[in-house]
Amino acid sequence: MATMQVQLVAPDRMVWSGEAEFVLARTVDGELGILPRHAPLLGVLVEAPVTIRRGGGDDLVVNISGGFLSVSAKGVDILAETIEDPN
Repeated sequence: MATMQVQLVAPDRMVWSGEAEFVLARTVDGELGILPRHAPLLGVLVEAPVTIRRGGGDDLVVNISGGFLSVSAKGVDILAETIEDPN
């Protein structure tokens, strides 16, 4: 399956960066499912879990409280106000 570059960033640190097959996030307009080669967009995130499906179906799920999600040709950048550390 195709992958895309994803960066999960808190104000004080890079939480996770790597290749992913799928990203699920909730914005003020509803839930977004992002696959590789998704159209560019900018979304305002709300307090909710963000799921990043890494290779092999391994999911990284983190709780965030607000921020922004940017999708571009380079991949997905998630800039969150706060991020609960993943396990």
